[in-house]
Amino acid sequence: MTQPAKNTVCLWFDGTAEEAARFYAKTFPDSSVSALHRAPGDFPSGQEGDVLMVEFTVLGIPCLGLNGGPAFKHSEAFSFQVATADQAETDRYWNAIVNNGCQESDCGWCKDRWGLSWQITPVALTRAVTDPDRAAAKRAFDAMMQMRKIDIAAIEAARRG
Repeated sequence: MTQPAKNTVCLWFDGTAEEAARFYAKTFPDSSVSALHRAPGDFPSGQEGDVLMVEFTVLGIPCLGLNGGPAFKHSEAFSFQVATADQAETDRYWNAIVNNGCQESDCGWCKDRWGLSWQITPVALTRAVTDPDRAAAKRAFDAMMQMRKIDIAAIEAARRG
C-alpha cells in the first residue's frame, strides 16, 4: 500500500470502484489511479482476488474506493464541488459526467453513473451570488435556480440586471 494521506475520502461502491476511479482520472486534471488492492480472502460481496480497494486522486483530493457491496448508497449529502474557470470548462466537465450515464439535477448539480453527486460550479457563479450588492446577488441566485448546467453569460446578465 502506498503511504496514505492523513485524511482520505473513502467512497463506498458496489463492485465498481475501479471503473469509477478510472473515469475520474480520465476526466479531471490532477487525477489518477495509484493502486488497486485485491481481497486476500472472500468477503460478503466478493471473493478472494477481487478488487477490494482502489487508491485514487480526484482534482488533487486523495480518495479510496471501497467495493463494500450493495448495503450503502451515495446521496446528495456528499458531493464533489468543482470550481470551473469559464463556460468551456463548465461544459467539458458537465458533459463528461452527463454523457456517461448521469442524472442531471438543478443549480449545477448532477449525479454520475455510480451515484456520486457533483456540483459543477463556475467561479463566476460563486462571485455573483456572494456579490456585496444584495440585489445583484439575488438576481444571479434567482437565475441559477432556473438552471441545470450553469450558464455563465446568463448569470452575469442577471447580476447586471
